[in-house]
Amino acid sequence: MDARFTAEQDEIRRTLRDLLHKRCGPGELRAAVDTPAGHDPALWTALAEQLGLPGLALPEPYGGVGCSVTELALACEETGRALAPSPLLATAVLAAPLLLALGADAQRAALLPRIASGALTAALAVPGPALATALALTGHDPGGGWAGGGRAGGVQARRAEGGWRLYGQADQVLDGHSAGLLVVTAHAGGFARSRVLLFLVHADAPGLTRVRQTALDATRPQARVQFRDVEAELLGRDGDDVLAALARLGDTAAACLAAEAVGAADRVLERTVEYVRQREQFGRPIGSFQAVKHRLADVHVQVQAARSAAYYAAWAAARGEAAGGPALAQALQALREAAAEGIQSHGGIGFTWEHEAHLYFKRAAGDELLFGPAHRLRAHAADVAHVFEEAGR
Repeated sequence: MDARFTAEQDEIRRTLRDLLHKRCGPGELRAAVDTPAGHDPALWTALAEQLGLPGLALPEPYGGVGCSVTELALACEETGRALAPSPLLATAVLAAPLLLALGADAQRAALLPRIASGALTAALAVPGPALATALALTGHDPGGGWAGGGRAGGVQARRAEGGWRLYGQADQVLDGHSAGLLVVTAHAGGFARSRVLLFLVHADAPGLTRVRQTALDATRPQARVQFRDVEAELLGRDGDDVLAALARLGDTAAACLAAEAVGAADRVLERTVEYVRQREQFGRPIGSFQAVKHRLADVHVQVQAARSAAYYAAWAAARGEAAGGPALAQALQALREAAAEGIQSHGGIGFTWEHEAHLYFKRAAGDELLFGPAHRLRAHAADVAHVFEEAGR
């Protein structure tokens, strides 16, 4: 493994950091999350047109840049530093890879170029709080029971004349209220032919209702999506191994999420170090106290360890290997510790609504609720690797 980044990768990181520094400061961030979409459409247009971010990991024949998961993870690291609210995670990390992996030629040709250009955003709709299970990050359900299991709840798909119809509800859909396309996981068939399929639903489909939900982390907008006899298009073929595709997506998504968390942790630690050098107590900067030095040094070690794990996970995912779960666990833990120490070191101002420290803490807590928690990520990775089975022999 060559751990050095190429000149192109360094340029992606530098250019994106410069753009976000100019366009996504604290004031712009707060204004963006208060909009109906939950993000700044002008910033998303700039990210798409100037940097090609939505199509960074898509093949060139579909209008993409043709890079790998590594470059996408580096981009996520920079958006994580700024806590930039954008459809990048929902569109480029979660939805587009499924279209690329399972979509028919006509579906790819019609949708991926629009996604790569930024003209179309997409979201992955998974029933209930089951996103981590669906992506095989915190558990394995070979029957796909999280999708409804043929019983009430979840999203059910039924064959109808000329196609498929969807019924049910999905909660906590990232950017589901503003996405132009929904990639929906739905349960089809009775007990004997129970299976999970993926469907495409356009935002203007009759019977589709989308409502933005109040989320702990306002920089990650979520929606409740309801399907009442909604016409849907099957993604790929009825026979594709959707559960395996979601598991592969889970490892790629975990690498990108880990890099994003590392970027956020690095930034909040950076801000905390700047502050303790300025704030004085007993006539000297509090950063000169040994206890403060030790606490922040511990956080620094955690952040660097998480960065190494995230970079390795991205490198491994680009080669079809699995390392995303442990890396995500390490990164979420580092972000939580960095945000907590940031609030503590800032003293009274760190607890105020006006300061940005709480936004990083909410990102850490919100990501653990959506994709973790860290101990479950580690436990599932250990089960997959048969760690405890081998240790017991």
